[in-house]
Amino acid sequence: MILFAGAFGRPGRRSTPGVAKGMSENRSDVLIVGAGILGLAHAYAAAKRGLKVTVLERGVRASGASVRNFGMIWPIGQPLGARYEFALQSRRLWLEALDRAGIPYARSGSLHLTYRADETEVAREFVELAPSRGVRCAWQTPAEILERCPAVVPLGLQGGIWSDVELTIDPRVVVAQFPAFLAEQFHVAFHYGTAAQAIGPSAVTAAGRTFLAEHVVVCSGDDFEALFPLAFHDSGLTRCKLQMMRSVPYGMPLGPSLAAGLTLRFYPSFQICSALPRLKARIAAEMPEYDRWGIHVMVSQTAAGELTIGDSHEYGLAIDIFDKTEIDDLILRYLATFLKTEPLSIASRWHGVYCKHPADPYIRLHPAPGVQIVTGPGGAGMTLSFAIGEETCASLQL
Repeated sequence: MILFAGAFGRPGRRSTPGVAKGMSENRSDVLIVGAGILGLAHAYAAAKRGLKVTVLERGVRASGASVRNFGMIWPIGQPLGARYEFALQSRRLWLEALDRAGIPYARSGSLHLTYRADETEVAREFVELAPSRGVRCAWQTPAEILERCPAVVPLGLQGGIWSDVELTIDPRVVVAQFPAFLAEQFHVAFHYGTAAQAIGPSAVTAAGRTFLAEHVVVCSGDDFEALFPLAFHDSGLTRCKLQMMRSVPYGMPLGPSLAAGLTLRFYPSFQICSALPRLKARIAAEMPEYDRWGIHVMVSQTAAGELTIGDSHEYGLAIDIFDKTEIDDLILRYLATFLKTEPLSIASRWHGVYCKHPADPYIRLHPAPGVQIVTGPGGAGMTLSFAIGEETCASLQL
């Protein structure tokens, strides 16, 4: 179901304490570097508190990892416990923001499909263990799955995990439309084509101008390396390249976002399952090329009916700029084992790059007084961004 809503009323605003009226329009309470999803989430969290917010974006539009993903808000992938609850908090904030901005989204939920005995063993074990740890999920029979999603391949289907909390948005639409909402309703000032050149306490130099702010939050992904090379070097971050595709409008509504057996070995939530090592060993033996390129296959649907399909994971600080046809072929081959793909025409292919910390869900660095770098949510950036933005503002007592 796609939901729309109108914007709420305009909130009040307050100026920075101690700043006289008539000071430069370049002075803000909070200045954010980066207009991707994480930067927009911080802008929303600060602006709804009545703060004056400025956002600097080096591109004429945000074009990084924020627009190169599935658009899945995916709590079920997070480790159970505090991280899962953090993802649910972010989901609630996403719903609040999307409703206020009138941006379409789908309460799609998710299905993890199983076609092999070891996949079913992991999935059933997860369904037995996860609800007692606060996860809303249930086992679905093949008949129940096909009623929910007729596009699923029925041959060999053994069942699957159903979760109703996952959301689907089109990240390209959100990144294009949410800034206009923030500007209109909260007077957030956006400066595109304005690359930050130097950041110090209470001031940012960008495009030959000086922007003053009580707090500076850098949400520019791995791009902060250019501004704070030593901080990046010491952060422990690495990069991840992923390859993805989008189809022309699919012939039927997909309903839930779909994943299958490969995904059970990928997300940390499934590590609670004692049967998981056997599944991983079988995939490594039978499908080594999927392990080599870090492939697990998922699919979501946009409001226009297109399917977003992916993805792979190539880790390392040096990113290969050339995409591999082999990876796309492997993704589409596996997709055809659980989704009816005849006919399916690919409209576009791309790769995205995000930064990731090997242990932490994201990192928060303090390279200078009044300056924070917030980055590294990895593949959970869409899922966690709004809760991270709220946490940042709370930590600053804003």
